[in-house]
Amino acid sequence: MLSNKGFDLWADDYDKTVQISEENNLYPFAGYKEILNLIFNEVMSNGKSKVLDIGFGTGVLSSRIYGNAHEVHGIDFSSGMHSIAEEKMPEANLVLWDISEGLPTEVSAESYDFIISTYTLHHLNDEDRYIFINDLMSHLKENGKLLIGDISFETREKSDRCRQDNIDYWDEDEIYFVSDEIGDRLKMVYRYEYKQVSHCGGLYVLENY
Repeated sequence: MLSNKGFDLWADDYDKTVQISEENNLYPFAGYKEILNLIFNEVMSNGKSKVLDIGFGTGVLSSRIYGNAHEVHGIDFSSGMHSIAEEKMPEANLVLWDISEGLPTEVSAESYDFIISTYTLHHLNDEDRYIFINDLMSHLKENGKLLIGDISFETREKSDRCRQDNIDYWDEDEIYFVSDEIGDRLKMVYRYEYKQVSHCGGLYVLENY
């Protein structure tokens, strides 16, 4: 897993790296643009909203939301990416923070219409991710939604197949979503939907009952 220093060094070239992978339908970012569009359209369907972005990166998605007059809050652990995003969203509440420490007080005291996260939660192990998702759900307003777009597979078999096909590039430190594993737990507590968008990317939509 890259440290925040690694992401700081990667910040200037991050969007280009993602674009090359996405345009060539390659692991790990195949389906990236469609996933972001699905999340964007979901937020836009609700009128003016208060949105928390977990791992906002360079602000590719949250700046579009911000530009449509929604209230944007966000956390990211890379100072380099934070600086890029801050230029795009000068009035947003953007906090430099590592999600392995939970949520900072600057955002945990609030409640949100949407909490979004793209390509961030695979840096947590399965149990920590489940705990973190439960914490996020407690910060949603009534009828609010948690939208997670990430590297994800419907089954462990499909994850293993992708790993084998991309063995030279596979990041063994990252722990990817498998929907029929985490979904079995989440369905017991929340309204749960999953959409496989590409061979290695998917979208989770969670709501409180």
